[in-house]
Amino acid sequence: MPKPLLYTRNTPTWIILIIDFAIVFFSLGLAYLVRFNFKIPESEYLTFYWVFPFVFGSRALSFLIGKTYQGMIRYTSSKDAQRVFLVTLFGSLFFVLCNLIKYYLIDTTFIVPFSVIIIEFFSTVMLLASFRIAVKQIFFEFKNASADSQLVVIYGAGESGVITKRTLDRVTRIRNEVVAFLDDNPKKRHKKIEGINIYPPKYLDNLLEKNEIDHLIIAFQGIPMERRKEIIEKSLKHNVRVSNVPPPSDWLNGELTYKQIEKVKIEDLLGRSQIKLNRVEINKYISGKVVMITGAAGSIGGELVKQISPFNPQKLILVDQAESPIYDLDIDIRSKYGEQLTEVVVADVRNNSRMKSVFKEYRPQIVFHAAAYKHVPLMETNPTEAVRTNVQGTKTLVDLSSEYEVEKFIMISTDKAVNPTNIMGASKRIAEIYAQAANEHSYTKFITTRFGNVLGSNGSVIPLFRKQITEGGPVTVTHKDITRFFMTIPEACQLVIEAGNMGEGGEIFIFDMGKSVKIMDMAKKMIALSGLELGTDIQIKVTGLRPGEKLFEELLANEENTVKTHHNKIMIAKVRESDFEKIKKDIDSLIQSQRNQNYAIMVNKMKEIVPEFKSKNSVFEKLDRIRESNSTVN
Repeated sequence: MPKPLLYTRNTPTWIILIIDFAIVFFSLGLAYLVRFNFKIPESEYLTFYWVFPFVFGSRALSFLIGKTYQGMIRYTSSKDAQRVFLVTLFGSLFFVLCNLIKYYLIDTTFIVPFSVIIIEFFSTVMLLASFRIAVKQIFFEFKNASADSQLVVIYGAGESGVITKRTLDRVTRIRNEVVAFLDDNPKKRHKKIEGINIYPPKYLDNLLEKNEIDHLIIAFQGIPMERRKEIIEKSLKHNVRVSNVPPPSDWLNGELTYKQIEKVKIEDLLGRSQIKLNRVEINKYISGKVVMITGAAGSIGGELVKQISPFNPQKLILVDQAESPIYDLDIDIRSKYGEQLTEVVVADVRNNSRMKSVFKEYRPQIVFHAAAYKHVPLMETNPTEAVRTNVQGTKTLVDLSSEYEVEKFIMISTDKAVNPTNIMGASKRIAEIYAQAANEHSYTKFITTRFGNVLGSNGSVIPLFRKQITEGGPVTVTHKDITRFFMTIPEACQLVIEAGNMGEGGEIFIFDMGKSVKIMDMAKKMIALSGLELGTDIQIKVTGLRPGEKLFEELLANEENTVKTHHNKIMIAKVRESDFEKIKKDIDSLIQSQRNQNYAIMVNKMKEIVPEFKSKNSVFEKLDRIRESNSTVN
């Protein structure tokens, strides 16, 4: 069966123009009929032979000038309707002008009665627009007749929600039927948009239970985080796919496309309300300063660069040994903030002479130290590298910051430094101790920030799960009961900047990480968010705890061992103080021991410096047993 003309190709412009002319002819005749109550006087009939050509010719000229016939009718938009309205309006105003000229300058009569002009205007606009909309609807009905259909609920009945609905209407490969809008605004309840009911969010459960909803789209940018989580959780329970509409600033050329409506990510379920920074105070301590960021090519370092740039630093010194990522970051920052803001330094923080030359040349006033090794299992089998980078590298930077009188040194640490059970955590704790002890003997204010896992960072489990899900699984979880604290990369970096602002030196700031998350539950939610069914489409495999891995992480985030600050998400940890000369001597000894590649001697030295360091699931547990045995004997 052949497809209709409107389905197979664009309607020729001459056909559209002929139909538009026919509408004008019909509208003018209708206007006269309505004006004279369907009994047109004989005197008016006598004027038709020149009135109709005059109106028809004027309209034809305006259509040709305004090019109302050139739009693709199947994709008629509000702009096309606006063009039709304006062209028709100017034509009617031309009739009014001609009437006034004839009345006042010629013979005190009108070419066309004003009432006929008004009726013809409204009739023409309505019929021209209706014709285009009808063609568009017919086209999409034919186009979507054989397409897969799905029922959709849109959260947000504002402008973004309406645009989302119209975007869905334009999709041809899937027939989207919007069955309801949800909105928190009580003024919109029990009303309709394009014939679709608006419900309060509490009706969501009822909608999901009584309808086989396939897709829920969140089209409201100001939705509170808790409400967002609630909606996503309810949708996932009913196997409903959830998507987000990006903010209008991210739309392509100001237009929303179906491809831009993205699936909800696990970050939307684990993220929290936006942090309010003290931007005035932060601007005071960053603006006009030379700021160095180590590990600038990493996930945390890179985000710090992006968040610090708007505060008008004099210069950003980006230090990293990863050539390509630091190059890409530099290009991005230069394109947004100017060619003079950044200076890229390809260097290894463990190289004392190289870093000294960097400090001497650029004289940084603020240093954010994010360079570190952070993968627990890798450092457990490569402990010398953990000591070289996390301990020796930090000591090098701390010493140089003191020598060159850096104003503030902000070190990025980890929750794994609390009662460490692995090499990585212990190395970071040693770095914390040295920075804290150095504070008492230096002009520089040394500040440490400590937080848990960061969503989407290079060391996070999230990218691994995404990769495994993409590849069809299995998704690997080390233990069914393992839990972790999470925050987003932007949130973590905002708190680092805030802590750097409020720090007076010597503090270890810890961040409110919220509730710990069960990794097994997170894996299940990521599978559901991917539109897959656990046990059918993909499996979860428990692999066992890795070397050095804890079942539960700690933050010391309780009132007994923390001090509150003016920021409700930042606290100061109560930790023992260390003698600078002693810890310096111990760390020099530790650094010397790693050069011999004798793991046992080196790790034993780490346990001396950090007595609470007890290895778990590690070959180094035997060192703890020996130490305990020796202490018992003594």
